[in-house]
Amino acid sequence: MTATINCPTLSSLSINNHELYLPSAMAFLLSFSPNPPLNPKLSSLNTPLSSTLNTKRHFIIHTTSFCFILLAQQNPIPQSLAQASTPSKPALNLANTKSWFQFYGDGFAIRVPPEFEDIMEPEDFNAGASLYGDKAKPRPFAARFASTDGSEVLSVVVRPTNQLKITFLEAQEITDLGSIKEAAKIFVPGGATLYNARTIKIKEDEGFKTYYFYEFERDDQHIALMATVSSGKAIISGATAPCSKWDDDGVKLRSAAISLTAL
Repeated sequence: MTATINCPTLSSLSINNHELYLPSAMAFLLSFSPNPPLNPKLSSLNTPLSSTLNTKRHFIIHTTSFCFILLAQQNPIPQSLAQASTPSKPALNLANTKSWFQFYGDGFAIRVPPEFEDIMEPEDFNAGASLYGDKAKPRPFAARFASTDGSEVLSVVVRPTNQLKITFLEAQEITDLGSIKEAAKIFVPGGATLYNARTIKIKEDEGFKTYYFYEFERDDQHIALMATVSSGKAIISGATAPCSKWDDDGVKLRSAAISLTAL
């Protein structure tokens, strides 16, 4: 059984003069995918109704989610989308990841699917160092793993929030970047087909931490993305695979992306 939600019509565009989203913020998203996207595709939303949320973390999935197609990277989300009503989404279909290897990075942890290999290069670890006052080069990835054939990739990127959105205040929570709909301008590349967008709250010792989850396609690549903000830095996990493999491995890859935890 599936639920189909048709995307609202994009009938108008408006520009917010008070906030500027940096075009370069899209670059790291495309780096999740081994092949550059070419042609956007339109489709309806088909999401499995079953769910296997066997994890120590407690998920609260907000049902104020939406479906839309971004026309271009620089275009903001039409105001009409904020007023459109959509049915509640079914639970995400996830795997039990408790037995998977848990990788600990700088300020985050993530579960790695079985048989995935660490593909970080030595220069990735050395990036960020500064010699003789030279400007430090940012590390492209904080973590990166791939399947044995290299077609499926799990990556983590950490960026200061002021590199994603120019603002006078340092973001402490992902909601400081806007609502899940507004933040899609940062995390979802233009021309993508967006299948899923959800706010996820994860119970921690000091309360609940908010994450944004997006699932979308560009050309032949299907991507599941999880993002949060901690201490002024955006932490983003992305799992990607060719669309032809998503039916078989999508649950595994989605579960890996959603396993992201800010420490």
